[in-house]
Amino acid sequence: MSINDAQDPSAQELLSLPRLAPLVPMLYVAWTDGELTPEELRALGAAARAQPWLDLRSSAVLAQWLDPLSPPTPRALAQVREHIRRTAERLSTSNQQSLAELGAQLAELLGGKDALPAPMQELARTLAPMETALGLSGVEAVRSLLPASGHRREAPVSQASFHVDALRTVLERTYTAERAQVRQWLREPAFRHADERDTAAYRARVFSWLEQLSERGLGKLAYPDDLTKVDLGAFIAAFETLAYFDLSLVVKVGVNFGLFGGSIYFLGTERHHREVLPKVASLELPGCFAMSELGHGSNVRDVETVARYDAGTGEFVVHTPSETARKEWIGNAAQHARMATVFAQLEVNGERHGVHALLVPLRDEKGRLLPGVRVEDCGLKMGLNGVDNGRLWFDQVRVPRENLLDRFAQVSAEGEYTSTITSASKRFFTMLGTLVAGRVSVACGGLSATKSGLAIAIAYGDQRRQFGPAGADEVRLLDYQTHQLKLLRPLATTYALDFALKYLVKRYVGRTEADAMEVEALAAGLKAYATWQTTRTLQVAREACGGQGYLVANRLPSLKADTDVFTTFEGDNTVLMQLVAKSLLTGYRQQFADDRVFTVMRFIVERASGALSDRNPFQVRRTGSEHLRDGDFQLRALRFREADLLASAARRLRKRLGTGMDSFQAFNQVQDHLLTLAHAHVQRVVLEQFLAGVEQVEDPAVKAVLGRLCDLYGLGCLMDASGWFLENEHIESGKAKAIRKEVSRLCTEVRPDAVALIQAFGIPDACLDAPIGLGHLSP
Repeated sequence: MSINDAQDPSAQELLSLPRLAPLVPMLYVAWTDGELTPEELRALGAAARAQPWLDLRSSAVLAQWLDPLSPPTPRALAQVREHIRRTAERLSTSNQQSLAELGAQLAELLGGKDALPAPMQELARTLAPMETALGLSGVEAVRSLLPASGHRREAPVSQASFHVDALRTVLERTYTAERAQVRQWLREPAFRHADERDTAAYRARVFSWLEQLSERGLGKLAYPDDLTKVDLGAFIAAFETLAYFDLSLVVKVGVNFGLFGGSIYFLGTERHHREVLPKVASLELPGCFAMSELGHGSNVRDVETVARYDAGTGEFVVHTPSETARKEWIGNAAQHARMATVFAQLEVNGERHGVHALLVPLRDEKGRLLPGVRVEDCGLKMGLNGVDNGRLWFDQVRVPRENLLDRFAQVSAEGEYTSTITSASKRFFTMLGTLVAGRVSVACGGLSATKSGLAIAIAYGDQRRQFGPAGADEVRLLDYQTHQLKLLRPLATTYALDFALKYLVKRYVGRTEADAMEVEALAAGLKAYATWQTTRTLQVAREACGGQGYLVANRLPSLKADTDVFTTFEGDNTVLMQLVAKSLLTGYRQQFADDRVFTVMRFIVERASGALSDRNPFQVRRTGSEHLRDGDFQLRALRFREADLLASAARRLRKRLGTGMDSFQAFNQVQDHLLTLAHAHVQRVVLEQFLAGVEQVEDPAVKAVLGRLCDLYGLGCLMDASGWFLENEHIESGKAKAIRKEVSRLCTEVRPDAVALIQAFGIPDACLDAPIGLGHLSP
């Protein structure tokens, strides 16, 4: 039906009066936009009727159209809208800034300049106050009335401010060849994401991948034929790159080559290296790492499994004395492992010598369980179902004396126990040094999963459009401020962690006995911080992709499910952060992982009595961008917070210990304070390494974009801690507001480079086979 069919009389009359033509758009919007009260409608009518160019008939019709007791019918409004649109199609331009201007142009178009009741400029100026009374944005109101374009006008694709390859070179400045080799493997057709719903088939597929990687030499990266050339940094780099692919495979790799092989390498001697490690590297001897028990979790020192030496036969008898002593969550144990490194209480001649590690065979060459070994599958998990986690029980299982990993302690054939480390506590924590490589690897693998999630979400946000100004194109998600804050702040943290973890790997590979404890604390803190960041970021990425993020095909559900446990294994994050705090209190002069802090008192006294080494950087009242984007200012602020938290934690502990309170209870009462201290310490270390890394970059464009990311990370840390700074009166509210605004400005500046920044990660295309539009990720 055309506009002339079944015309509404009131609309027909309104549109027939030339002197009302300038008011038509405003009258339409008055009735269709918002909730105008009767008083506002009457006020609008009075202002319109006061115009000298209205005649009596026009005034009477206008009064009818603004009568709150007799609103126009929906059909009348539809006819008015159609009239406006059809007339507007004849306009040569569409840059009207107000309804008044649009109305004046439409009136001129219909009747010519001679038909206008007043000059156009005067008419628009006269009508402007009435438009203001409606409380509308003139530009948006005009767009809502004018015809939409016949096709979407794509915004020009912004060019990145830097070369992607140049940034990738910076990110992959270490172990470049190993990373490239793994990428080459992952390009092969065999390495494609598997259907995870059939657990048995999925496990078989993951083990097949592990076999293929072993044949290609992955195990030799960790344990080459010449063990004098071992560089676990190369293996960690390969592990990190593999984490762009299937995370069940990554965990299987970590368990077999990292934990099982690592325990033999670090705790065993030349005989173990010669006889066992080559079989581990080739996967001839798949293994597992049996440390955790049901009843003790992170408390490894009190595991119940016993390894009692029988001098008569020259064997250790390994036994599970209770149900709580069963080995729990042991990767590879349920199906594939043929041998386990078992941590047990060593007993020789009736005397206990603490926890030691032994190699215990589980299955024969055909995969059949050996006598005395009981295995149970842990069952379906939240994620990582390609990993065969199992429970282990040992019923008087006998293993040769030579199976003791005896680098730090030996038992002679006659049953004499000896060790070069006289302190049982120090010996225990020296043995636990095998966990450091695992923590470093998990942190790096988690970061790769974070990069994958951000790559998917940012690429989607750069293409997907939603809402927008009335009458205009929908806006890309990543152009919304909230979306930028949601994704670009985690992107900055991811880049910061990339620099920090490369620093950790360098420290780990080059560690000496003198700095081993410091490196262990660093690994504990960064593992916790990085994997918490993974969990948070993947949740944000899932939400940022809406319903598409909920589809398994788009990878985010698997990434979320598979990495969730990263905050738990290789050390519970909360426990690890407590270890970091204790290391800060003792200055690394004591075994920081020892909960039984009997001699910590004098160190706490020193910490509590020490003055802050830096004055409060927030005393500077400047709030401009140049000041806030000063890396020295950001770092000094984080250092100040860390030092203040350290001194106050020490004071609280000194007060409690001074009253005779047990050290365990004293630490328990300030536990939240210690966790905050540890978090502040790790944030400071991360920013420190990010700043140092950016300083070394030579390419000006790459240095500039990394500088913006570094500022975004540093100011983001200060913004997140603003409550503490305000609570302790170290910062004024004006500066806190300025920091928050600067974070938003930085997100806006980073946004044009967002896609290029995720391209620089170098994630293989086959690993991002999500169907939500990632094709443009290849630079």
